[in-house]
Amino acid sequence: MALRLAIISLLTLVFSGSSFAQEKEEPFGVEGQFTFETERPYKLLELDEKTDEPVVTKKNKPKKKYYYGIKTKKRFTRKGKGDKVLIEIFYVLKKHEPPPLYVKDIYWYDFKRKEIRKTEKFDPARGVLVHGPYKKMQGQVVLEEGIFYKGSKHGRWMKYSKDDLLEDKEKYYKGWPKESLVSYYDPERKKVKELIPVEYGEREGNYFMFHENGTLAVQGEYRFNERVGEWIENYSSGKRKKIISYNKDPFVRGTKPYVKREWDESGRETYSSPIR
Repeated sequence: MALRLAIISLLTLVFSGSSFAQEKEEPFGVEGQFTFETERPYKLLELDEKTDEPVVTKKNKPKKKYYYGIKTKKRFTRKGKGDKVLIEIFYVLKKHEPPPLYVKDIYWYDFKRKEIRKTEKFDPARGVLVHGPYKKMQGQVVLEEGIFYKGSKHGRWMKYSKDDLLEDKEKYYKGWPKESLVSYYDPERKKVKELIPVEYGEREGNYFMFHENGTLAVQGEYRFNERVGEWIENYSSGKRKKIISYNKDPFVRGTKPYVKREWDESGRETYSSPIR
């Protein structure tokens, strides 16, 4: 009888221990699969359908101050006095990398002026590209927030009023408005054929078309769905082919575009318009 009671007690102890072990492991398997840090742009990445950033888990959690796999350095600017002080909190590249090709606006931190600037060209001797989360604040009120990718706007950008009301919302993909249209020569989508800038349903910004060998075929600008300024065509060799002039003002009607200059494949000018 004593032996039987001892066996029953032993079995009870074994099964109760097994149940206890399962209770301790289950919460980790359900709730502990993903961990997130506050200073990471995961919300932006989830909203950006084109991003190729990996899902973050405990095993591949990114290093501190790394964004899109690139190491950065945190900076801030402060302007104004009293209640009107504006503070910008942002990150810059630790090592120089070129901005995305053909983007219209490049954002960078100017060493001399100690501020973020927006230009069409960038000189690494004068500053460094902004890369990572960005936030502009007045006191405790956030006025603007978004994320940069190598000096270009990326993901969702939000602007707020001083009363914390949403004023504007835009989406970008590495400097291009999210609505922009891209076509490719190959099914792998590595050889770009055409880039059509689209913003708020209209063609707006710099347009590019490429030859199959990668050289620039056509370059121009859209404003309010109209071609403006000079549009340049090139041969596949890279040499200039033609300059077509459009009106600089997209709202002026009745003015027809005309060929301003033209060259043959050897580079010899074959036509020059008398209109200047």
